[in-house]
Amino acid sequence: MRPLIWAVILGAGVSISSARGEGLDRSKSKFYYKETTGHIGSARIVHRYWWKPIVHPLAKIDPRIDPKLQRAATFAQERANAHSKAQCWHYVKTALVATHVINSYPKTAYAAQAGDELVRDYGFKKLPVRDPYSAPLGAVLVYGNKGRGHVEIRTRDGFVSDYHSKTACFYHLLAVYAKFGS
Repeated sequence: MRPLIWAVILGAGVSISSARGEGLDRSKSKFYYKETTGHIGSARIVHRYWWKPIVHPLAKIDPRIDPKLQRAATFAQERANAHSKAQCWHYVKTALVATHVINSYPKTAYAAQAGDELVRDYGFKKLPVRDPYSAPLGAVLVYGNKGRGHVEIRTRDGFVSDYHSKTACFYHLLAVYAKFGS
């Protein structure tokens, strides 16, 4: 009976070591796995994580900017959804018209074209800001990336379009626009 138990234990040990797979070595810095295509893949093993939350600065109020833009940010934030509905430019246009920042509904259909129309037809100015978190409260941020675009308004603690977010869009920031009070 004892030799049978030892044979089972030895067989299990051999099958476990072969189950690790060919080319899948133990490592302290990478985790190796076999993909469905048969290729060996790897991922870095994270031993520690940063326990402090990332906190972005609150938006600053620029007294030169039209106060209606701050109301537009509040208006958009009150009507924002939990998740994007892919209608960012529509929601921003509605907020700008409803708070009388602009007097007519913009005609452009694509978010990446929003900045040009705001400057050309509605008296907005391009601000010398390259970081979305440095944009003043109420500023309109326009992003673009390979034919895609996104528009949002800077709020006190984040950004709003058809949804509210604490983080800026991941597309490339094209420009930041604002309208100055008269």
